[in-house]
Parts: sequence; C-alpha cells; structure tokens
Amino acid sequence: MNPIDRFLGIFSHDIGIDLGTANTLVYVRGKGVVIREPSAVARHKKTKEILAIGTSAKKMMGRAPVAIEVIRPLRNGVIADFDATAAMLSHYIKKVHETESTFPKIPRPRVVIGIPSGVTEVERRAVAEAAIDAGAREANLIEEPMAAAIGAGLLIEGPEGNFIVDIGGGTSEIAVISLGGIVLGRSVRIAGDEMDEAIINYVRLKYSLLLGQPTAEAVKIGVGGVEMGEDKDAQKETKLTVVRGRDLETGLPKSIKLTSEEIQEALSPILQEIISNIVDTIEETPPELTGDIMKKGITLAGGGSLIPGIDKAISEAAKMPVYIADDPLTCVVRGCGLCLEDNGLLKRIRVTKGL
Repeated sequence: MNPIDRFLGIFSHDIGIDLGTANTLVYVRGKGVVIREPSAVARHKKTKEILAIGTSAKKMMGRAPVAIEVIRPLRNGVIADFDATAAMLSHYIKKVHETESTFPKIPRPRVVIGIPSGVTEVERRAVAEAAIDAGAREANLIEEPMAAAIGAGLLIEGPEGNFIVDIGGGTSEIAVISLGGIVLGRSVRIAGDEMDEAIINYVRLKYSLLLGQPTAEAVKIGVGGVEMGEDKDAQKETKLTVVRGRDLETGLPKSIKLTSEEIQEALSPILQEIISNIVDTIEETPPELTGDIMKKGITLAGGGSLIPGIDKAISEAAKMPVYIADDPLTCVVRGCGLCLEDNGLLKRIRVTKGL
C-alpha cells in the first residue's frame, strides 16, 4: 500500500458493497454490515433532483405523483441508470462516514464491490466508474459467486471443488470454485424479479386482478414455496394471504385470497429453470471436482435460498446434499468484507481492479 493510501486509510472506512438488484448492503471493515436497504431511488422527473434513496424511496414505489419517478437503478445485476446508481453509492458512502468516523472525515474509501460473473467489460467499467464518481479512491470488483463462497465460509483456495448457488434479485449465480478461481460458472438472469413478475402474471390471468411489484414480492416472501411432487407431507399446511389490487374488468379495487399452492404453481416454471441450470452446470463439471462436490454438497446463498423447499428440490434433482448458508442474504457483502480484512486474499482471488 502506498503512503497516500495508508494516510487516507487512517481517516476513511474501507467498505464492501453488495450492489444488488433488489437490495444494497454495505460492510465496513471492523464493524460488519452497517447498511441494508432496497436498491431504489426517487427523483424529480424534470430537475433530476434526488428526493429519496433506499427504504424511503421503496415506500414511494407505485404511490408517487406524476412529477416523481421511483426507479431501481440496477436491472439483472447491472447498472440500468448510471446517474441514479452513482447517487445511491455516494449516499451510502457518505452515510458510513457520518455515522462511523470519529476522526476528521476524508471520505475516500477503498471499495470492494460484488458484481455478477456474466457481466461484460463495459458493465464492469460502469460499476467501477460509478464507485469512483461516488467518492471511492479505489474500486475493486469481485464476482458475486466468489464473494458468496467466501462469505459462506467455504475453503475456496484449496484444490477441492466447491459448488455455490447465489439466487439474488436480478441474477442467479452458479459456480464451481477451486484454487481461488471459478472453474465453471453461469450467470442466469432469472431470479427474484422474475418470480415477482410470475406472480403478477398468474394473478392477472386467473383472477383479472392487477398487482403491484411490492405486493407480489410480499406474497412471494409470505407464502412462496416449491412444488414437491408426490411429497404430500411437505405440502400438508396450506397458507393463505389476502392481496389487494385493481380489477381489470371493472377498474375498481378488489381483494382476493391466495393459497400457498397457487403461489407454488406460479413460481414453479422460474424455479425449475434455475434448477435446470444447476443440473446442467454439474454435468459440465470436471469429474475430479464432481467427486469433491458430492462429498461437500451444494451451498445456497442469496434471498432466493430462503424460499421453502428449494433446497430439497435442488437436492432431489442433483442427487446430492444441499445446504443453506448462515444468513444467506449477507453472504456476498460479508465475502467482500473479508477481502477488505485480508489484502492477500483480495489479490489471490483474481479480482478486477477498477479505475
């Protein structure tokens, strides 16, 4: 580390960021995860003035007046709106220094950001530029499945194979990791957002009721699950939830009851697509690594791993054990944080250095 970076490091907090499609999490070295908020920005349409970021912006989604637009600056794991992403990153970097620092504030942190493994070089550069514009002095990019594996406590630097699946909001990251690198990986742009869309389409077709995205997300979290075929015991308990939306026939408000079985039916095509990609990745894995994975099993991370029954469905399809990581929602950001704590690890895992 050069003298300037060492001097700035005394006064700034190096941070790890999981720049997710659905949520942004921020890890401060020595402090842990300090920010966990939705990736949402509210701004004025004409002046482009930022009005709200994070939780307060998400509460405005679907409720804002015509003059205000509420956007999610990331889509499918990549930046869809550069200015909004830079504003969001800048807001969180400043927030960290305002709340954590007791020294004179020089907010120029070194940043490690998790990005999907399938992004292009242009998309990588956009993330790095957004971080630099937001006030970072150095931006290091680490692929999300690698960060998730580190955060889940897998021994990624040894010769043994590790299989990690990170089901997020915009992408599902599937990777086989060995010797500190990704041997085989897939970044599938089918994840939480598509599940929300599937619920919206199902309710619209079956009940002629239009739901908003926040409502669909709440239904997915509340009563979502995986159809378990003939396993009747797994489906013994039926959950009900009431949803409210606009009747497409009358245009008036309407409420209906949805069962967990209906939501399972709506989510089934999306979940089966994810499982199919996992199985395809296993089939392409070198045989020596396949033997390691058979013994160690598949590790699940990300919000999608919390859907009831998904671990059993993957285990049944892949014919091997499946484990859900501790606190799967924070695996990626904790992995970024561990890279900050260990400079040697940051160099060894082949991250892309930003601007």
